[in-house]
Amino acid sequence: MTTVGFMLSPLSWWNDLILNLPLAYLFATLLGLFCENCFVPFMIIGYWLTNVIGFILMHHGIKNLMSEKGQKSAHCEFMRDFLISIVYTLAIVFFAQIGWLKFPLEYFK
Repeated sequence: MTTVGFMLSPLSWWNDLILNLPLAYLFATLLGLFCENCFVPFMIIGYWLTNVIGFILMHHGIKNLMSEKGQKSAHCEFMRDFLISIVYTLAIVFFAQIGWLKFPLEYFK
């Protein structure tokens, strides 16, 4: 549970391109079938959900193993990784605005 949580969380920012963004894209594609204009907001929501789910899984996996010192270090890492998540979110919006990222059916029009 902790390993899956780590992979989904922003603590593994290097894995966003491999796991979180594709999951967010799949999430947005499925929900976009009901509201195509909401594809980008659904992708952002999906991306943030993967991060939140990752933290929840990690919390349940290691809640009794963290010392006071580890919590302080984890807070600094969280802030750094939170900022990285903001950058990825801005990248999603940017790529959608310039037309590189769109609802899958739009690629075939």
